[in-house]
Amino acid sequence: MNLVTKIMINKKNIIISTIPLMMLLGLLGACKKFLPTDRDTFNTQARFTQTIYKPVMGRTTVMGDNFDSQSSSLPLTFKIVNIRNSDGLSAPELIKPFDVLVWKKAYFGTEKSIAEIEAKRVIEKHPLFEIREHSGEFIMWAASNSSIIKALPDSGYTFDVEVTNNGGRRYFNNMQLQPYRERKYEPNSLDPTTGAGTNAAIRPNVINNMKGEITSSNLSSNDVNVYFNRIGDGNSITFRFLDTLSRPIDPAKFKLTDWPNLVHGFNMEKTSTYVKYDVAYPIPLVEIPTAYTTQDGRQARVKFSYDRLGFGGVKEVAEMSFNFSIYEKGAWEIVFWFNRDNPKFSNE
Repeated sequence: MNLVTKIMINKKNIIISTIPLMMLLGLLGACKKFLPTDRDTFNTQARFTQTIYKPVMGRTTVMGDNFDSQSSSLPLTFKIVNIRNSDGLSAPELIKPFDVLVWKKAYFGTEKSIAEIEAKRVIEKHPLFEIREHSGEFIMWAASNSSIIKALPDSGYTFDVEVTNNGGRRYFNNMQLQPYRERKYEPNSLDPTTGAGTNAAIRPNVINNMKGEITSSNLSSNDVNVYFNRIGDGNSITFRFLDTLSRPIDPAKFKLTDWPNLVHGFNMEKTSTYVKYDVAYPIPLVEIPTAYTTQDGRQARVKFSYDRLGFGGVKEVAEMSFNFSIYEKGAWEIVFWFNRDNPKFSNE
């Protein structure tokens, strides 16, 4: 093979190897016209699963899990617009910012002082009713001036929500806010719509193995009335017990009660007529399960108990438990009045 032949073969090889590369580049250029662009989408089937909201005023309420994005591109941005009252007029009372307490650090229920609790939350300015920017959750904030809000049985407010992403924009119109008027504690005997008092008594949740002093019959929840009294300003809660004649029962008679850990309180003061704690409000502070709450964390739970020897020297453990919430800061007391018979603390 001479030199010319080698060169021709080499050129041939170059030509042969170059053609596939040129063809590939051409194909990629053609395909590029048909590839989908990287663009956000807004599914027209996206929707709010709840359109009427009825929070209770005077307590911070988060209303979530309420928007179905139908696989729209995230993040979505939510904004309340055109909020108006039943007359169609704007509602500045829901737009104007007010002082509200906001948690900046997690509450665990193990904090050792009110100062440690208060260091975890700060006062911020927020509208009383707002929507979280990227989740679509609504918040009704607790505020001392919530009485300016129209409450049921008033028809409340109508508002629209603008939802956007880079792929589109949509308005969800004529959503409704119909708050219940403030109830400072739970359980209570107020009608939730009118706020008028009813004759319904507040009772303990459970009474077990508690015998009557005179009748020796088993006491039930119907034999005890529970009263909430706000006796002034402050940060305290006091527990009292009254017999059938409204005379004080010494809390020490409930001798099995874990008084130091009854509530998430501090500086316990125990006397022959009451037990008092310094506390932070609301009670419970956050709706999470702690040693002081129900299993779901929605209410505080207190239990009072004692033991005695029944017939035949059998040990009997009696207990009374009560679940409750208090939403307004103050000096509160909870009173348990035995209305039919007094608990029997003595042995048989």
